[in-house]
Amino acid sequence: MEDVVASYAEAARAAAVPVAEVHRVIDALFCAAWDGATWFTLGNGASAALASHMACDLGKGTRVEGCPMVRVVSLADNLAQLTAYGNDAGYEEVFAGQLEALARPGDGVIAISASGESPNVLRAAAFARARGLRVVSLTSLRGRSLRELSDISLCAPFDDVEHIEDVHVLVHHMIVVGLRHRFTRWRRDPAT
Repeated sequence: MEDVVASYAEAARAAAVPVAEVHRVIDALFCAAWDGATWFTLGNGASAALASHMACDLGKGTRVEGCPMVRVVSLADNLAQLTAYGNDAGYEEVFAGQLEALARPGDGVIAISASGESPNVLRAAAFARARGLRVVSLTSLRGRSLRELSDISLCAPFDDVEHIEDVHVLVHHMIVVGLRHRFTRWRRDPAT
């Protein structure tokens, strides 16, 4: 009998993480912190949970004394706004509607979607692009629509949602650890 747990673990170990793209995201967030720009995270379901987790970790987990803080807001966390936009304008507008009210030039969006085809995530990414915001996506190889709307796309090389989500969490933690290290290094030597 096949051991699905061992097979799952083996596939997870073999995942190719897009390290070069992770460094590009760290650079973007580092510069945004100095510029006072805000980044907005968003997603549905487990991706909404990760959007919330990212906002927490980027806002608190990257703090280094003497360095600016990352300004980050999860658009998945305001239940009243989500349901109001969903009810009054349609679920496709739950994130774009919030961006319209909150986003400023120079801000950015981290759009998370395992499928890369969620209408409300695509609508938010398209809105962000139209307004000149940077768009970073965490998606999969099948998420062509979201990748095409992104300045930087971090793609999990899987078809099954569990492994895609595993890679997204791993990439998220790589970004947080890398960004905190970058601030710490700058604090020790601003020339770096």
